Amino acid sequence: MMLNITPWSDRNHKKEQLRQRIWQTLKDEGAAQRDPFGHIPSFVGAETAAQRLAGLEIWQAAQVVKCNPDSPQQPVRFRALADGKVLYMAVPQLTQLDCFVEVTAAALEARQVSLAEGSTMAGALRHGRPVRFEQMQKIDLVLVGCVAVTTAGGRTGKGAGFADLELAMLGEFGLVQRETPIATTVHDLQLVADTELEMQAHDWPLNWIVTPEQEVDTQTVLPRPKGLDWATVQPDQLEQIPILAQLRNSFH
Repeated sequence: MMLNITPWSDRNHKKEQLRQRIWQTLKDEGAAQRDPFGHIPSFVGAETAAQRLAGLEIWQAAQVVKCNPDSPQQPVRFRALADGKVLYMAVPQLTQLDCFVEVTAAALEARQVSLAEGSTMAGALRHGRPVRFEQMQKIDLVLVGCVAVTTAGGRTGKGAGFADLELAMLGEFGLVQRETPIATTVHDLQLVADTELEMQAHDWPLNWIVTPEQEVDTQTVLPRPKGLDWATVQPDQLEQIPILAQLRNSFH
């Protein structure tokens, strides 16, 4: 079978093979709402997984939530707004210096924008308030998009490394702490054996995995990165992510 190539294919060949397998499985099993290849899969049951997540103590205790912009986490973003939380969403591919937007139910109401619209990627970008790290509140819960996960806390996204970069930068500014829980919502078919997904030093592990069928407390012992690992930053990332280049200049 010819691999479906993404802009970030083969940065890690073993992980790319795993992603291709998961995408194909989701497609074959009818578990994806649209073509999953090259994307954080928009899985069947995403709304149910968001409801399960909302039942967890980590959700109920969180006042400030950071969530990825991908479509399978739209129900999570909607629930965050409906529950009165401050929502931060990264600008896709971090293309702006103001690389996050802040969205709240009150701000949307003032603009006469529905929570449903404000929780979409396009709606959050259109109606949210662009912010830099210095303008953000400390984050209580992080949601990341994943293609494959393990019950030990291993994870991989599309292969571009944006989630890990975001978390490393948020950590540099003290917005994500060592104890800040990191969670994801996925389909059960996205869970793989621990041995199939090797985590690297710059990868941020998961504390919770929520599917339409279950909640998994990984109780991970995998280490978190201590900050930005400049040795792993790719030249194209420095070229295409303005805030990353700015941080390198300020830190060096």
